[in-house]
Amino acid sequence: MPASSAHSIIDSKDLPKQTSDPLTNNPVDSSDNAKPPLAPKPNYLKLSYDITMLIAISIDLLLISLDAILMSNFSIKVASWLALSDGLNWYQNMLHIPLRTAGGFFTIFLIFELLVRWAIAIKQQVYYRWFFFPFIHWYELLGCFPQLRALRLFRAVIIGRRLYQLGYQVLPQPWIDRIKFYINLLLEELSDRVILTTIHNYRQQLTDSAMQKSLIENLVDSNRDDMEAVLLSLLRTQLVPELQKLSGKSPAGNKLASEVGNAIEDGIANTPELHRLLRLIPIAGGLIESQLQSIGHSVGENVVYSLNERLLDPELVDSLIVSVAHSIAHININNTALDTLIASIITDSLTEFEAQIKVQQWKYHDMLKF
Repeated sequence: MPASSAHSIIDSKDLPKQTSDPLTNNPVDSSDNAKPPLAPKPNYLKLSYDITMLIAISIDLLLISLDAILMSNFSIKVASWLALSDGLNWYQNMLHIPLRTAGGFFTIFLIFELLVRWAIAIKQQVYYRWFFFPFIHWYELLGCFPQLRALRLFRAVIIGRRLYQLGYQVLPQPWIDRIKFYINLLLEELSDRVILTTIHNYRQQLTDSAMQKSLIENLVDSNRDDMEAVLLSLLRTQLVPELQKLSGKSPAGNKLASEVGNAIEDGIANTPELHRLLRLIPIAGGLIESQLQSIGHSVGENVVYSLNERLLDPELVDSLIVSVAHSIAHININNTALDTLIASIITDSLTEFEAQIKVQQWKYHDMLKF
């Protein structure tokens, strides 16, 4: 059927959207009301075959390892030291060749079994393309070579993992926990080395002034909006309440008004010209001077109250804070002190991050308590 007609048939609002797995080419329901797939029931024939192959591969790997050890020079020296040379010679002369022959037949069986599984995968269209099989099962393909027979361990591990996911306890749970622990240990050590090397290289780049300036410019330019939002939030939560304490008849506002009034009163009292002129007025001069000082004090207080009422208007204060935050966020970064400050912050952050990476978390795991 042509592709256009196929699309016209399935293009319906009543049908759920279908996508396909790019690897296996199996349809996947991606509609909103699609139910999660149920766990497939185990195929007992395939399960039995997996268990058989797991046992066969394990025995093969055990025999390969044992043969390699017994045929090594180290085993010859140990056998000579333990007076077991006759037994080792008997093995090398009588069992070594039959075991190698049996290993060769098992390798031929693995090649045949791999080709059969490949043909089955092609027939059942398991993968999106027929030639995907050897790439996905690369460890099995390479494990057919005598020099790379250790890769057969990968298949044994994958079969064991599949059985474990189906609920079959292949290994005792303490063994599994310890294997997971050492895998995590290895991954942690490797990732730590990679991260520490990256941090070291990054520090080396920061020693270049041009690189450092470019980094700071990109860092600031890409975060100006966020910086403005943070500054605005801080000013609104920290500065506005403090300014509001000065408004009205609050203690802070009264103190500020009183100090301004006292300053004006002192200014009047410490003005010699005014003092001399008022002394020229008989009897009433001193009284007028005292009243002027009191009036000046009251004028200062009233001016402060009036200014606070006008300048601390919520809308005016908020617009002023918005302007201040915008100005600070869009400040010109061509400033040596600012560059030094940002570079210091970056360096300190890298130092703290590096210190955390150097902490080996696996040392605090219970698995180390034998």
